[in-house]
Amino acid sequence: MSQDFVAILFGDPFAIMNTIGLVAFALVGSSKAVREEFDVFGITIVGLSMAFAGGATRDLLVTRVPLALQSPIEISLGLFGVGLAIALSVGLSSPDTHPITLVADAIGLAAFATTGAIVATEAGVSAFGVVAIATINAVGGGAFADILLDRAPFILFEDFYASCAVLGGSAYWVVGTLGAAESTAAVVCAVVTVVTRLTAVTYNWNLPTVQNSGPLND
Repeated sequence: MSQDFVAILFGDPFAIMNTIGLVAFALVGSSKAVREEFDVFGITIVGLSMAFAGGATRDLLVTRVPLALQSPIEISLGLFGVGLAIALSVGLSSPDTHPITLVADAIGLAAFATTGAIVATEAGVSAFGVVAIATINAVGGGAFADILLDRAPFILFEDFYASCAVLGGSAYWVVGTLGAAESTAAVVCAVVTVVTRLTAVTYNWNLPTVQNSGPLND
């Protein structure tokens, strides 16, 4: 009964999560470009890259044409997110670090981890494939945006970020394997990812690093 309610409430989980993810990540990517003082064209390119690169990689991995190349609605959603970022930059001195942007980033991460898990499951890949594609979908756009901004992708050395998508993708697979409906698994994946990410931001979680301080460095 509860699964039926979730299915009715959320309708098409992929469409809903994809819409949320595109707008959220376009906003976040554009905010990063605003901080670097890019012009409007550059802001748009970075914003759209963050919104679409992860999903395009996901689609290529499951051998299908990226959705961004099939539907003008996808581009429209990305441009809407870019517009929101530009509007925020007018009223905020540091839009990329504002709580609104940080929350949008967590929401986008969760949404794209979920869409990645859905597509991977429908493609019939293994458990590892589901988690891997969910993670790539979630963090690929941000990594590509960082490259455009001429810096190392922050997922490689900062924050508890990609790990949140790994946990979300794993949760999706576990719940789905237990027989839950796709909509229920999608909600669980999104909640696990966004809660973990916001907790990591609040408490400054980081994975351990290796400090090379042996005698050869003296």
